[in-house]
Amino acid sequence: MSAPLVDTHAHLDDPAFDADRAEVLARAKAAGVRAIVNVGYNPERIRTTLALAEAEPIVYAAVGLHPTEAERLSPDVLAAIREAARHPKVVAIGEIGLDYHHQTASREAQVRAFRAQLDLARELGLPVIIHNRDAHDDVYALLREADAGAIGGVMHAFSGSEAHVEAAVALGFYLSLGGPVTFKNARALQALVPRIPLDRLVIETDAPYLAPHPYRGRRNESAHVRLVAEAVARLAGRSVEEIAHLSTDNAKRLFRLPSPDAPPEHGMG
Repeated sequence: MSAPLVDTHAHLDDPAFDADRAEVLARAKAAGVRAIVNVGYNPERIRTTLALAEAEPIVYAAVGLHPTEAERLSPDVLAAIREAARHPKVVAIGEIGLDYHHQTASREAQVRAFRAQLDLARELGLPVIIHNRDAHDDVYALLREADAGAIGGVMHAFSGSEAHVEAAVALGFYLSLGGPVTFKNARALQALVPRIPLDRLVIETDAPYLAPHPYRGRRNESAHVRLVAEAVARLAGRSVEEIAHLSTDNAKRLFRLPSPDAPPEHGMG
């Protein structure tokens, strides 16, 4: 594939990559990946995410407090996220949102953290990366309450119904598809792909999680975003090159990334 790709959501600072991170990044580049948004979701992982972004030209950073970590929110933690977000390679606040599946934080704490970080994103002029698990109604209600369309953002690892596609698009948000769209039993998600406007579509891996078929159940990595592009192309009735170009252009707009033709030191060479 000659068209460049963007992995809009990964965790390559995860210890799962400690033994071979350089090789993982080399495979991503060989697969045509020209930018990776690495997501730091708690104070410790924000530090490792920023270090990776500083060391690797194609890696950009998102910083935030994951909803499962919401009980950790404090004035000091919020101030630390604000300070980290001023780093020149930070392109988003995230991942933030609600997770009603893993009950590691109360719903009240999650809502407080979500609202605070939406406010922070508005303050800093950064888009948001939204984590939504089993919390569709509350997530969209809070996004509308915060006038999140004025902030901009993406529904990470999108799942839901056609109504949720419409709700995200009405907000002006992007929808991100990853490994699950390749799963043989993901027929409901696959049926939604033609319903996603192509100017609102981005792709991701969520590495090391959610590896696409035929790697399901194994460690995921950014090179596998190519398999997501191939699956989306089949489902959308488009060529892989077209999906690669469209999703890359969308990611550039969403995160204000440099052009794929920019010199390597600017990240997408």
